Amino acid sequence: MQYTGCAMSECPLRFSIVANCSVSKARAATMSLPHAVVDTPVFMPVGTQGTMKGVTPEQLKDPLLDCRLILGNTYHLANKPMVLCSFLTAALEILLSY
Repeated sequence: MQYTGCAMSECPLRFSIVANCSVSKARAATMSLPHAVVDTPVFMPVGTQGTMKGVTPEQLKDPLLDCRLILGNTYHLANKPMVLCSFLTAALEILLSY
């Protein structure tokens, strides 16, 4: 089963359920994003107000953690342009280091 918010031929985002558990209602799925395909469940830290709380940049790079994507809560950043610049700069540095 696939879920998208637009016509299938033009949508860069797709969510496809691969398997369901009838006992726990857990599911495995695949998220197709513009930059990668990510299998779920997945560890996905959230950056709020320009920072990753509880996780260091070194831990995010650790292959054992397998951090494939980071959510950025941009609502808070919209009112603080300098924090947004800092967040984007840090994210770019992490991506370029791979």
